[in-house]
Amino acid sequence: MTIQLTERNTITAAPRKREKAKLTSLQLNVISWLAPLGFLLIWEAGSRLGLISPQVMPAPSAVAATGWRLIANGLLFQHLGASLARAAVGFAIGGSIGFALGVLVGFSRLAEAVLDRSIQMIRAIPFLAMLPLVIVWFGVDETGKIFMVSLAVMFPIYINTVLGIRQVDPKLLELARVTGLSWKATIRRIILPGAMPSILTGVRYALAVAWLALVIAETIATTRGIGFLAMDAREFLQTNVIVLTILIYAAIGVGADSLARLLERQLLRWHPNYAKES
Repeated sequence: MTIQLTERNTITAAPRKREKAKLTSLQLNVISWLAPLGFLLIWEAGSRLGLISPQVMPAPSAVAATGWRLIANGLLFQHLGASLARAAVGFAIGGSIGFALGVLVGFSRLAEAVLDRSIQMIRAIPFLAMLPLVIVWFGVDETGKIFMVSLAVMFPIYINTVLGIRQVDPKLLELARVTGLSWKATIRRIILPGAMPSILTGVRYALAVAWLALVIAETIATTRGIGFLAMDAREFLQTNVIVLTILIYAAIGVGADSLARLLERQLLRWHPNYAKES
């Protein structure tokens, strides 16, 4: 009897030890920042030891000092605000169009035959090839820059929306038909929730592409924006400002992706894979 109790206690203790061994979300978040922090420390040490030329890559402390100077004179917030406004408006326009087209093509084979090939042909055109035509169409004002961002954002959301709708489990659709759900209720309760993980993946990718398009768009004659700040610094060989703009783009990208992941956890709380993260 004693041996059986001991064995039972050992068996029940094993899962508890495994549960305790699991890392919390906070611990995982801290671990995810260790690699970037280590890179910055190596970069700073290499600069201070003279292994990295300041003309090639200034030290993080020098870049931080440059950032503080631009914050103090208000230039950084001025340029950052202009870039964020362009990205937000372009994302809203392009995302709405991409989602609408994705829903249309996802539900209709006829719409796919009419629209999809043309959309894929436009998607294959590089941003830089579009730039001269955008200048001819819109000039050098804000409209052309917002158009470039909207065009870039539209495609990832469109493709992932179509993919999400087409990948909904047919057994769920059959269940909806058997239980007598209306078409509207089937879309609201089954198709859109089933497609949502793919759609939100498109949103995350579109956020990254939006900044890529914005960098290209801000090479058009302009006097405001992070892209302009980088181009102006290039003319005067201000490497510290160029590196600062790159780090700003990286920080904004990480922040936007974190917001998208938060949106995923809120909208996909019913999904077991996402429920584990919250």
